[in-house]
Amino acid sequence: MTAGNNGADTPENDDPFAYLYRSEGGEGGAPGSAGTGAPTRQPGIPRTSYNQVRAVGQRQYGQPPQQPTTYGQQNAHYAAPETLPGGDRTRSAPAPGQDGPEPRRNRNGLLIGAVAVVAVVCIGIGVAMLNNGNGSKANEAGKAGPTAGDSVKPNGTKPGKTKPGDLPKEDAASLRLDGGAATAKDVQGAHSASGSYVAGFNQVGAKVQWKADAPQAGDYRLYVRYGIPGEDANATLAVNGKPNAQPLGLKNFIKSPQGDWEKGWQTTWAPVTLNQGTNTIEISCGQGNQCNANLDQVWLQRGGAKQ
Repeated sequence: MTAGNNGADTPENDDPFAYLYRSEGGEGGAPGSAGTGAPTRQPGIPRTSYNQVRAVGQRQYGQPPQQPTTYGQQNAHYAAPETLPGGDRTRSAPAPGQDGPEPRRNRNGLLIGAVAVVAVVCIGIGVAMLNNGNGSKANEAGKAGPTAGDSVKPNGTKPGKTKPGDLPKEDAASLRLDGGAATAKDVQGAHSASGSYVAGFNQVGAKVQWKADAPQAGDYRLYVRYGIPGEDANATLAVNGKPNAQPLGLKNFIKSPQGDWEKGWQTTWAPVTLNQGTNTIEISCGQGNQCNANLDQVWLQRGGAKQ
């Protein structure tokens, strides 16, 4: 038989299990082996076309032979995903609009911080507006002040001495007294340094004269602290020899009890126009005045009837 001739047998007639009962040193079973039915290979005749015996089902006819896989070795045709164009495509990317849990927490923290800053700014603006409103009301109240003859309640503190540059302030007991006016200390509550005040002012002709220095010519307010026994009084006010058109009001603005001199201390004021330098201010009890009052202190303040 020449090369390429496989003999009369075909692969489907060959016994795939012949290797199980092959005799040692031979390819086929012994002649006449009981129960085998395997043909005995004749000398000089080559065996069938198989090069080696394969297990049942291992060979598939009509398909190209597959290369055996050796575990632990890298396939020459394998390429890692990260080496391909576009990098690793096997990892899942977050869906659009989702940044993952960590960026979301960071974004929530920034949002809370921004809201807190806005709240603090709003509170600060509200407090500033409230304080500004209160300050404006206080300024308006201070500008309005009492009108001529209004009362200013004593605060219980004694006015200090005049400092350089301040407007003059004097105790009435230290001024020039005429017409029966005299000093006394019987009634408690006077703010003068010595506790003295001018009494005996309840008779016509009694007067108190003050030489007051004005830093510049203009309109001023003359403040007078006085005491009455719970009933209204008044007096005549003259500046540089010229009487004012209206009397100086010594009314019972605080509604003190009648007959109580100690609780009748209060304050009034009247507008005066002064020259620059020394001016003569005179408070007297004239005809038609009700002068039952004690005089404690006098002082000047810038501003006229309107302030």
